[in-house]
Amino acid sequence: MALASSEIAPVVQRHWLGEATRRHLTLMIGVLLLLAMVAMALLAPYLGTVDPVAVAPVKRLRPPSELYWFGTDSYGRDVYSRTLYGARVSLTVGLSVAIFGTALGLAIGLVTGFVRWLDGIVMRVMDGLMSIPGVLLAIALIALTRASLENVIIAITVTEVPRVVRLIRSLVLSLREQPYVDAAIAAGTRTARILTRHILPNTVAPLLVQGTYICASAMLTEAILSFLGAGTPPNIPSWGNIMAEARSLFQIANYLIFFPGLFLSLTVLSVNLVGDGLRDALDPRLARNM
Repeated sequence: MALASSEIAPVVQRHWLGEATRRHLTLMIGVLLLLAMVAMALLAPYLGTVDPVAVAPVKRLRPPSELYWFGTDSYGRDVYSRTLYGARVSLTVGLSVAIFGTALGLAIGLVTGFVRWLDGIVMRVMDGLMSIPGVLLAIALIALTRASLENVIIAITVTEVPRVVRLIRSLVLSLREQPYVDAAIAAGTRTARILTRHILPNTVAPLLVQGTYICASAMLTEAILSFLGAGTPPNIPSWGNIMAEARSLFQIANYLIFFPGLFLSLTVLSVNLVGDGLRDALDPRLARNM
């Protein structure tokens, strides 16, 4: 009997893995691509790179070759090294904004949706923030301080919080009308316990999906801010400021924009694929049709 069990277990495991891959192919592709980008960022010093800010005017504007894989820019800096190190900035901004934005939006949305007298006050503030284009609001917030990675994260987080608040509030407004919530209130359960025990678990799935889209949006916003000169400082290589420095040379050295733009697109694509895959996997209505 023990032998039969040991022979069946690998077959069952392989069948489960194959079934999961077939049902959630989009999620698997997104996760693998995102892990590849994260590995590239973490292992950048060991992937044949040099100092990304080292200037060598004698090597300026060298086209892609065996020696300079992505070419060199107008200061002689290695574009391959700058592109790989730039992944650290985009991923740091995307993940940080996704974590802080969803956490802050979740806290505000839970309280706002459940405590009726706060709803009107807080949502008018959120409506006011959402009426301002996110990039303009981020530029205004950065202009009040100074250009740094931390301030870019804070500025983009402020622009993303209202989206999360509106999502969580709409969920809470629906959940607080459920019979089990009414029963908890009738039993004298404290508001904090109702929120954490009955409301919060039902918001996790849509919050995870929303967090992936916030991550992708934050990376694009950071690239836009850096491209406009309002993002990370020039001494920190990021995909946005790499493309910004190369815009005047596009006609004679288009590779300076092509490579960082390609990696930015692939990273955003991977995060969006993860979000779509999570939505399909966590939505029971979609799961039944797969």
